[in-house]
Amino acid sequence: MQEKAKITLKALIPIVIGIGVFIWLFHDEISPDTWKLIKFTPHTVLAIILAWIFMLGRDFGLTWRFKTLTCGDLTWKQALKVDMMCEFTSAVTPTPVGGSAMGMVYLAHEGIDFGRAATLTLTTFFLDELFFTVACPVIMLLTPPGSMFSFSDTEFMEGVKFAFWTVYAGMVTITAALFIGIFIKPQGFRHALMWAFSCRLLSRWQPKIDKMTLNILATSDMLRHCSAGWWAKVFCATGLLWTSRFLVVNALFLGFAPDAPQAIVFCRQFVTWLVLVVSPTPGGSGVSEWLFTGYYGDLVGGMPGVALIIAVMWRVVSYYIYLLLGIFVLPSFLSKRKQPTIIKTGVCQEKSSPSSSLLSD
Repeated sequence: MQEKAKITLKALIPIVIGIGVFIWLFHDEISPDTWKLIKFTPHTVLAIILAWIFMLGRDFGLTWRFKTLTCGDLTWKQALKVDMMCEFTSAVTPTPVGGSAMGMVYLAHEGIDFGRAATLTLTTFFLDELFFTVACPVIMLLTPPGSMFSFSDTEFMEGVKFAFWTVYAGMVTITAALFIGIFIKPQGFRHALMWAFSCRLLSRWQPKIDKMTLNILATSDMLRHCSAGWWAKVFCATGLLWTSRFLVVNALFLGFAPDAPQAIVFCRQFVTWLVLVVSPTPGGSGVSEWLFTGYYGDLVGGMPGVALIIAVMWRVVSYYIYLLLGIFVLPSFLSKRKQPTIIKTGVCQEKSSPSSSLLSD
């Protein structure tokens, strides 16, 4: 009970920060007249339901990816728990930290060897970075010229544009480095870690690092030899989770601003998520609402109050819900820990389940 109280307190911190920043930024725009702009018709309610369905699609995609990456060593329930915990961590930590880094801990808790879990976490990070790296030129080709950064506030536009291209350049660099580290030169990664932990200050942990990096090499070898079908499922899951996440905003615009061009709404989500990578607040609290309202303001017919309400709805569906779920999931998640599974090396081959694989000799 005491542990749950501590978790609840930590979850309340980003909520308080988010609400505080939100009120500070938008106190002039929050009024009863703002809410009068919104009429909850059957069409609006259906759009909100659709937004929740898309968010469930995001969770299914990430759960499917965890299950596939572990070659079926996680059950669907375990993979869903890892998904929930990663999202909860993302919600309570600054965006640059995020929940991805804790994925290895959650995978290890469910019985995946820590070295293997570390490599699989790096792989999920690589897949996300690769998705954005590849999607950027596609998005730019599909979007009418100037529509990504075309709004009246020139200073705001230039700031968003600078942040976007800076983050994207860093993302391309990281994607290339991860590809080399996981698929081309994993031995170099091992040697770099062993060298770093050879100094007197860190030498006490060198035996554990040695074991972990050996597991990383084994898992890296497995990943390089996985079948094309296995990788196709992993890439499909990645595309599904990010596309579904973006479509949440499309659904809300359908309900509250149906005249907005849906293609531009979708493409701007791409920019929004990249800019939020450098947000200093837990889960992007406050910053997300500010960015969303300013960035989408020109698509709501000159009614910034509508953009503000859509931003609130978006954060409830895609952020605050994971804070609440984490409060209930984390205590049970920490109560039991499975023993690590044995690492098998070789090629991922299909099991009887259509969405999982087995490592065989």
